[in-house]
Parts: sequence; C-alpha cells; structure tokens
Amino acid sequence: MWSLGSTAAGAPEERLREKGIRPAANLVARLAALDPTPLHLSRAPATRVVGTCRHFAVLACAFLRAGGVPARVRCGFGTYFRAGHGLDHWITEYHDGDRWVRVDTEHLGKGYVDHPEDLAPGEFLTGGEAWALYRQGRIDAGKYGVAGTDFAWGPAEISGNAVRDLAALCKREMLPWDEWGRMTEAYEGRTGERYDRLLDEVARVCAEGGPAEVGELFGREELRVPGRLLGE
Repeated sequence: MWSLGSTAAGAPEERLREKGIRPAANLVARLAALDPTPLHLSRAPATRVVGTCRHFAVLACAFLRAGGVPARVRCGFGTYFRAGHGLDHWITEYHDGDRWVRVDTEHLGKGYVDHPEDLAPGEFLTGGEAWALYRQGRIDAGKYGVAGTDFAWGPAEISGNAVRDLAALCKREMLPWDEWGRMTEAYEGRTGERYDRLLDEVARVCAEGGPAEVGELFGREELRVPGRLLGE
C-alpha cells in the first residue's frame, strides 16, 4: 500500500483516485494490474495502490477472514501520533480465541508504540469510545480530528467516526470521508441533544452489544448506509 501520509503525496493525480476504492477484492485487483508480483513479495512504491489507513485495515481484515480468523475493521482515533491528541485512524481487530486484539497494520515496525501488533488500552479509541469519554468530560473534543486540517476537529468528528465504526461492525467498511444520515448536519452544527443521545446509544452498543443488537441499531434510518454509497 502506498500511504497518502507518505510518498504518495507526490503521486500522479490520476493515481490518487485509488484512495476511493472500497472492496478489498478491488484493491487486490488494482494491485495485480499495477504489478502481477505475488502478494507476499514487496513492491516498489510506484507499483503499490494509493490508499489510507482504512485500506490497510480492510485488506488485513480480508486476509485474516480468508484464513478463518474472526476479524473486523474499527474506525476511531490513534492517540500515539501527537501527544494529547486523537488523530483520525482505522485499525484491524482479530479474535485470538480469548479476546479481540487490536492491530495497527499500517504502522507495524514504525515505532509509534511498543506493540502495534497488540495495541494497549487507550492507544486507539473507537469512535464510540471517544464519544463516551467526551460526553463524560474526560477528553477535549477539540483535540480529536483529522491530521493536516485546521477545521476537521471536535465533537462532530468524533460522532462521525462513531457512526462509521458502527457500520464497520456490520461489515460496511466505508471511506473515511463518507457521510450519510445526519452526519453532514452534525458537521454543520445542526444537530442537538436528541442526536447526541442516539450517539450515546451507538457508543454503548458498539462497546457492549452483541451482533443482533448492533445490527438492529444499524438498521435505523439515521445510521444505516444508503444504497448510493454501496453502489446498489
């Protein structure tokens, strides 16, 4: 993967469209079209797919599932990139038989944390976890957002990732900039306490709920992903 956060900043304009590829199968197909080298071998940056942390997480999840390992993608915030801040980030979780293990597949071996293959509690917060902490007054929402921007920070960024994380738990791993339901209204400051309470429920269910409860909540009109974003 050619990460947008690294040398891909100098990629040709037409290659940047690759960051909008959604399904893992399409990512692999694009990679093979660029270079038919077997997947387990390293590629030169120019023959890697241009992507984001979301793409690393989706591909890792797909490979784990293909190997029979329960896995899922999580959307939230990494707290280890900038002291005192939570930066928009996606990771992979897999179940080792005893617990869900969080892995930052994009940053394996990069030294941001001691064990990116098994993130410690608090090193990554899902959108729902960050939302719950914000509502409890335990974090400053103004320090949670998208690196490289001066506007994409605050409660709405947290609530947006909470909804994206709910979708990911239902195997709808959307793009980091996808908006649906009332997310746009939230970014524009046009939602209120009623929506905040709905997000409280999202946070609770994503942390504690079983598959049936997660699926039922995701079915609500304000939260489910519309067909236009799924290409239906």
